Amino acid sequence: MSEQSRVAAYAVCVREVAGVVEMLLARWVSPDGAKQWTLPGGGMHHGEDPITTAVREVDEETGYRVEVVELLGIDSVTYRYPRAGGDFVDFHGLRIVYEGRITAGELRHETNGSTDLAAWHPLDDVAHLDRVDLVDIGIELWRTKPADGRACSTLT
Repeated sequence: MSEQSRVAAYAVCVREVAGVVEMLLARWVSPDGAKQWTLPGGGMHHGEDPITTAVREVDEETGYRVEVVELLGIDSVTYRYPRAGGDFVDFHGLRIVYEGRITAGELRHETNGSTDLAAWHPLDDVAHLDRVDLVDIGIELWRTKPADGRACSTLT
């Protein structure tokens, strides 16, 4: 079994338009072609600051410039997945979640990346979308702003 780690940074971007609270999401395309909504964000480059990562990734995936408002929390996830030849990978992902405020830009979709769409969704409708768990974790962190930076749903 081999080990793999990934550190990534994401932004929870929420706005109110005509009395409706909306959340910015990007649609992630998995290697097998499945599509699920996720927070805009992604993996850190070696030596890159996490805030810089979140700002860069929001721009790449949505076309928006974002200002990081505050650190909401850090989510740690582990799982095993199979590799070709019968071996397994023991994966550990560290997901840094910030609150972001849109400061400039226009909504557009990423090309040649890990996402294919970007869209604002009414916050009340997000629970009905096909989404990755990080979306729910981000919403919980944004709503509760826990002092220890840990979403209750991620406790074991």
